[in-house]
Amino acid sequence: MHDPREPAARMEQLEKQGLYDPAFEHDACGIGFIAHVHGVRSRDVVEKSLQLLQNLSHRSAVAADACTGDGAGILLQVPHVFLRRACGFAGISLTDAGSYGVGMVFLPSRARDRVMCE
Repeated sequence: MHDPREPAARMEQLEKQGLYDPAFEHDACGIGFIAHVHGVRSRDVVEKSLQLLQNLSHRSAVAADACTGDGAGILLQVPHVFLRRACGFAGISLTDAGSYGVGMVFLPSRARDRVMCE
């Protein structure tokens, strides 16, 4: 049985293999989860999620330069009606709700840097 006083006690020790070295293992911190217990969609859940992200900045959610984020964000469901309307303006027709996914890509703000991502 493991000692519950040990930080992140593991049931079994991982072994060094390939590029993986357990000496570099460390525990992650600063995770949060906010949802309505009955699955009700609300602005309140989103606002609380954004507040949670702000509260995580002291747990390394911001890089050493104090400007760059660590990729933390929120996962939320964008309403199909909104996406259908927005895509319609762009000449894109969507299939039925729940039968597609949306990927978001954050590109650099400077045009010359964005070109490097193409």
